[in-house]
Amino acid sequence: MATLTRKIRWGVLGVASIAVRRAIPAMQQGEWCAIEAIASRDGRKAEDAAGKLGIAKAYGSYDELLDDPEIEAVYNPLPNNLHVLWSIRAMEAGKHVLCEKPVGMNAGEVKKLIAARDRTGMKIGEAFMVRTHPRWLRTRELIAEGRIGILRSIDSHFSYFNRDPQNVRNIPEYGGGALLDIGCYAVTLSRFAYSQEPLRVMGFIERDPELKIDRLTSAVMEFPTGRSVFTCSTQTSYYQTMQFHGTDGHMEIVKGINPSNEEPSRIMIYEGRDRHADDGTAEMIAPCNQFTIQGDLFSKAIGQGEEVPVPLEDSLRNMAAIDAIFRSAESGAWERPQA
Repeated sequence: MATLTRKIRWGVLGVASIAVRRAIPAMQQGEWCAIEAIASRDGRKAEDAAGKLGIAKAYGSYDELLDDPEIEAVYNPLPNNLHVLWSIRAMEAGKHVLCEKPVGMNAGEVKKLIAARDRTGMKIGEAFMVRTHPRWLRTRELIAEGRIGILRSIDSHFSYFNRDPQNVRNIPEYGGGALLDIGCYAVTLSRFAYSQEPLRVMGFIERDPELKIDRLTSAVMEFPTGRSVFTCSTQTSYYQTMQFHGTDGHMEIVKGINPSNEEPSRIMIYEGRDRHADDGTAEMIAPCNQFTIQGDLFSKAIGQGEEVPVPLEDSLRNMAAIDAIFRSAESGAWERPQA
């Protein structure tokens, strides 16, 4: 195995909020990431972002960045409908790609990415930063160790309120809506916790009559040994929680997607069959930035020839479950994921 001895040189496609506010500053703190360039279709936006973030190069088009021979890897935080197009172009330009979730609009698009990856030999992974956070890794360990007995049920809720018609999350053609934006976390973390794939799903969707996006989506996912039930919404108050119920106890993760970077995060554990909400124990996880961890792990995968943290095969299974939830909401019946 090769050993990484220097930072990987990164470029960023676009000036999306998640990039300039979270991912880029975090990756700049990492041991193995060097953010060397940023691009926007509006050159002034790229120059402004580069100036504020201390990035050396600003490009007025995505193609210019991809033509830069010094850039080794690309972070793609573009709107969902552009993920596949520009990720493929980046790989064809000889760049490795860390693409924001969801990596595609459906399972068919993920298959196109897999074909491009295999054809070009470049590395590509989905930016589910939660999957590399120590808190979630520890949660999975606790479940596997039987700390709460056999996991039988997961309950989760992820929501915020945003009805801005200009926001990409509220434009159907851009891949907007609750399920693709935040419901995808409930799907991937449920699969992660069970270490299984859902056998069938049932979905329930309420759409905004004007914006047409799914603004309130609930789903039941049936796994071989239990179930996961979740609700996600783009038009209710901000809230994040995920609870894991086993035969001998339960656990709860608050702020499951966006924990504080400055304060320790907690895994609340309630052991025993008769424990109540006021007598749990907290396992504390040291403060960390999950975007820093994600960037460094992806850079190490490039430099050391390892697998990326969330490979496309996992993305395909995740998107197949999401596709099935959409189908179920239309059919009114249980649907099986088709990866």
